Amino acid sequence: MAGRRRFARVSLGAAVAGTVVAVLTACTGGGGGSQSTQSATGSAAPTQAGTAPAAPPTPSVIKAAPTTPPAKVCGSDSVLTGPSTAPNGAISVPAGDNSDFTFNQANATYWFAPGVHTLGTGQFANIEPADHDTYIGAPGAILDGQHNNDSAFDGTAQHVTIEYLTIRNFGTLGGNSQQGVVNHDSGSYWTISHSTIADNAGAGVMLGSHNELSWDCLQDNQQYGFNAYSNSGEINGLVLDHNEIAGNDTYDYEAKQPGCGCSGGGKFWNVINATVTSNWVHDNTSVGLWADTNNAGFEFAGNYIEDNHNVGLMYEISYNAVIEYNTFTHNGLTDGPKTTGFPTSAIYISESGTDSRVDSNYQNSPFLIAHNVFLNNWGGVILWENSNRYCASPDNTSSGYCTLVDPQATLKTCGNASLIKTHPYFAACRWKTQNALVEFNQFTFTPSAVGKTCTPAHLCGYNGVFSEYGSDPAWSPYKADIVPTAIAFHQNNKFYDNKYSGPWCFMGWELGTSVSFTQWRAPASQASSQFGQDAKSVHTGARGACA
Repeated sequence: MAGRRRFARVSLGAAVAGTVVAVLTACTGGGGGSQSTQSATGSAAPTQAGTAPAAPPTPSVIKAAPTTPPAKVCGSDSVLTGPSTAPNGAISVPAGDNSDFTFNQANATYWFAPGVHTLGTGQFANIEPADHDTYIGAPGAILDGQHNNDSAFDGTAQHVTIEYLTIRNFGTLGGNSQQGVVNHDSGSYWTISHSTIADNAGAGVMLGSHNELSWDCLQDNQQYGFNAYSNSGEINGLVLDHNEIAGNDTYDYEAKQPGCGCSGGGKFWNVINATVTSNWVHDNTSVGLWADTNNAGFEFAGNYIEDNHNVGLMYEISYNAVIEYNTFTHNGLTDGPKTTGFPTSAIYISESGTDSRVDSNYQNSPFLIAHNVFLNNWGGVILWENSNRYCASPDNTSSGYCTLVDPQATLKTCGNASLIKTHPYFAACRWKTQNALVEFNQFTFTPSAVGKTCTPAHLCGYNGVFSEYGSDPAWSPYKADIVPTAIAFHQNNKFYDNKYSGPWCFMGWELGTSVSFTQWRAPASQASSQFGQDAKSVHTGARGACA
């Protein structure tokens, strides 16, 4: 059993402030495999209203949004019950105090007998696996940290498997911030399945490259259910399938550290290529699923995302994703009424879009949001770009990170007040919301089912594509309406062939520019606040009093 502590996790970037937004020049590639037409400013020209965008590929075998949660894992004996006898060749671990047990023989299988297992009282007492170790729980096997031990499984061993264990009560109240209990050091090639990881401080699980998390219950952990972050840098090749991710952020980090952006059901940070399918993500105190900072190549499909206090799915300063055949219901109903000046949505895309220069899955496809069902959320889909969010900006909360599109764009060059005004830095230093295609979705909401304050005045029931006017500091080249004009008219962001039921409103160009469905669809005209969106879309029921 290991007793030494690894380096603490560095603080993750704060959430985007609720009143900031912007975008700018446009994309390189990403529109269904063909090069987008470029405007004189280097931005992709918008698709004309009434013209169907190029058909994107369908990457998933999932062909319909779920009507019920696909992963009812927590408390399910049929999913979580392990073998009642030790597998052939396994080392049996008796219940009780296992502080003197040797857990790190390479290529070994450990079978935890029924009952409660503990690791002693030391803060840094934990299990440090060897390569190719497997840890299996018998029915009723529980590994309990007693709020004495910070973590359960540490170290950098590879090809570790954990199955059928309940892992609980690691860390102290408010402890383990930005750290995790299982796979504390984000080891590669870990498989964690059919396990309950609950009531722990920090994140229940840390994820590293080529990790698979499946059929797990991640419940009531103080910060996250999982945190895909590594001190070593980029993570590659994640699979999250059929997990129930519920009730996490019990410490309510945002209340104690306002604007920290450090809480929710699960967080991805600097992850390339991830498949997130058929999970039930619900009742988390903050955001449901949050991809934050230089992620790329994500597929979210077949997930049931409901009753999260804030946004259901957030994709922030990242690239290249497909979000399709998911169900979003009752997200944002807790925090939406409290937010002033910025609409809370079910899906929030912030400074993110397709760029073919970023080597990942879906780099030559639209940034696709399609075939999803939205039911009685505080809002729908918001495409936003913060005018102050660019590499080396003092307002970029993901400090120390730069864009991925051009090696010439660095913290040094983008922070040079003279260079950033010039090609290629003016474009390459920005994360951009571009090439987003929002199509074939069903948006339904009834204000009375959402809450008594669900009115346009409280920014309830909004979809939109917009930024904010102006930028800082004084040397920023993104002044005036450069970014709002780019995101709304020149970065190839399109809503198309969606179905709307209920008094939806729309926001375009600049934060606060609220328009009706008619204006939203009218031929694009900045002067007339018309946006040429939602060709072939239909609206039934009452219209919102939006303007």
